[in-house]
Amino acid sequence: MTSSASSASSSSASSSASARRSPGERDGADDSALLAALLDGMDAALAGFGADGAVTHWNREAERILGWTAAEAVGRAGLAGWAARKGDADEIRAALSAAMRAPGRQVQEFALLTKDGRRVLVRTQISAVRGPGGRAVGVYCAFSEVHAQLDLERSIALSEALFDDGSWSVVLVDADLRLAVLNAPAARALGVGRTALLGCPLGDLLAQGVEELEGALQHVLAEGAPPAAAELWVTLRSEEAGPPRRCWRSGFVRLASPLAEEPVPLGVAWLFQDVTDAKRAEQDGSLLRFRAHQLHRAGRAAAECPDPSEAAAVHLDFALAGFADHGLVDLVPAPVPAPYGAVDEAADEDADWDVGAARAGRAPRLVRALASPAGAPGPTETFPVPGIPMAYPPGHPAAQAYERRGSVRTSAGPEATEGWAAARKWPDGTVHGLCVVLRSRGRTLGVATFLRVPSRRPFDRADADYAEEVAARIAAALDLAGAAGG
Repeated sequence: MTSSASSASSSSASSSASARRSPGERDGADDSALLAALLDGMDAALAGFGADGAVTHWNREAERILGWTAAEAVGRAGLAGWAARKGDADEIRAALSAAMRAPGRQVQEFALLTKDGRRVLVRTQISAVRGPGGRAVGVYCAFSEVHAQLDLERSIALSEALFDDGSWSVVLVDADLRLAVLNAPAARALGVGRTALLGCPLGDLLAQGVEELEGALQHVLAEGAPPAAAELWVTLRSEEAGPPRRCWRSGFVRLASPLAEEPVPLGVAWLFQDVTDAKRAEQDGSLLRFRAHQLHRAGRAAAECPDPSEAAAVHLDFALAGFADHGLVDLVPAPVPAPYGAVDEAADEDADWDVGAARAGRAPRLVRALASPAGAPGPTETFPVPGIPMAYPPGHPAAQAYERRGSVRTSAGPEATEGWAAARKWPDGTVHGLCVVLRSRGRTLGVATFLRVPSRRPFDRADADYAEEVAARIAAALDLAGAAGG
């Protein structure tokens, strides 16, 4: 009971004393508490010195680095003998005195002593504290361990180097998958200015590949960076109808705030390089090797066929693998084939091609000899020759190839009509065609046609070269078949 009364009376006395303080005294006490809280909450260690060199302030970070508490540090005359060796303390005292006379901040490196006797190299920033009249009344010294400062400076230097003009394109994407920062190479690769589309979604830049990129960014935000670089094929919205897609080899780094108690994702750093040329060269090399292997296998298989027509069908079957969905071979019926191994000198070049029909705008007479099955997969079907001529309309790609004695490529285009393939007497669903002339012993025998469905790309010049190589082998086999039949 006595103790409670004593507590109550002491609390009353304290409240009465606080109430008796003037407003200026209360404001001064509040300012001192605020200053102490600010100093203790700093990330850098801070020590204050008066004009006589005595320690006036010492925050928690200084206590963490050196081990000396504020109660042990404040009031000491300089750092000699406890926080610095005597030789080092003289250098520090001289630097503090010079900072009181010099304007701005002075950056120095000193060796200090921890409470357990270890030497710690610190980097300091010293600035004078001036009174109302401009006279220096002391100095503040902010310091941190050199290795920590160097780590910070390296991080800043790395960021500035990456966003200056490095060899990699760098894009910072925020947590909402919007553009935050991009460097000069990234701006050139994306075809925009460095500040033109900041804050915009990635879909404003990319027409194709944006789903894959956003999926990768969301994975990095949730799970962290992938173990290896990814290759993304994209098409810029500004070049949607222009150049082909680009391949960007991309790496991702998740960014988190180092100042939060728990990691808070700030976004993703996306680093990429354009490797389109190298990737296409790699793909072209792989394709050439595959096609050469197919030609080799076809030649070995055809050599075992007793019937030359069967050998021609084998060549067509091997050519379709990975190249086309359908294959057709149409021949011009020859009235009297020349003996195999001898060129028919009497047969004029124009005898293979009805000149009068060409001038009249009529298509040549072509008879179906070989055709791959249009339904279920299977071996190429062989038709008896001569048969019923194909009703190709004038201007048909096969007729053009026959007339030009070359290759003709055609495509239905993005707005393909339902009857596009039927009008050309081709299997339903085909939208890309390549017609190649069949030549043997200086004569035109017919036309080979290769067809693709919409899931494949249109034929290009490299495809035409491969088809011409296959057509030469088919033509040789069919020429032999015709000579044998004669």
